[in-house]
Amino acid sequence: MHEKCQTMKPRLQKHANINMLETLRNLKNLIVVCGHFGAGKTNFAVNLAREKAEAGNKVTLIDLDIVNPYFRAADNVAELTTLGVKCVVPDFANTNVDIPSLPPTVMGALEAYEREPDRVTILDVGGDNGAVALGMYKRFFKENGYDLLYVINMYRPLTEDIEGAEMILREIEWSGRIHATGIVNNSNLGVETAAADITDTDSWAREFAKKCGLPLVCTCADVSLAGKLDSIPDVFYIKNATKQIF
Repeated sequence: MHEKCQTMKPRLQKHANINMLETLRNLKNLIVVCGHFGAGKTNFAVNLAREKAEAGNKVTLIDLDIVNPYFRAADNVAELTTLGVKCVVPDFANTNVDIPSLPPTVMGALEAYEREPDRVTILDVGGDNGAVALGMYKRFFKENGYDLLYVINMYRPLTEDIEGAEMILREIEWSGRIHATGIVNNSNLGVETAAADITDTDSWAREFAKKCGLPLVCTCADVSLAGKLDSIPDVFYIKNATKQIF
């Protein structure tokens, strides 16, 4: 593990006996979603925004993905807007222009959050290296508090084992100068995912969260698997999918 990454390792926290979905509901209103390429963080961020909006919250979703132009929150702007979600996306999202730039509206959205702290503001951060963009906005995290959710997928390269998944987490923390506060298990095989594929990852995800000293906030699954995951408490069901990578 990189020496710089090790310095960002948080102290062990006690989170036993906390209901996962209750933890999801009680997140701070400034939420950062990050993860390794292909983990499904955008899918989770979009559905979290949807869930928060359907629960009656004012919601802003910021697409902070300057790394990957193909799988991004911008794909869901139309649907989210109908739910009242304010979407802030890169200037050239969903065009044939691939420029890693961030619009000034990102800063504006975070300043609006300070004026309206009851608004749930979710940042979808792009990949490992994309976390460096968080450094531009560190004042907002330091002054207002935040939750950073690290999305993991056991079936993706480089995160199929606990050591690899933790190394990438520490790299994200170091790059963004920010600490993770929770783990989201989004292990899946795309459209081919069966219930067993998710239940097989439950103990792995719990062991990983324990090793990192963080709560396992939720386990994600497509809504088509509802009723088939009784062995896993409080699954967060994905109601709409972004582009599939598999």
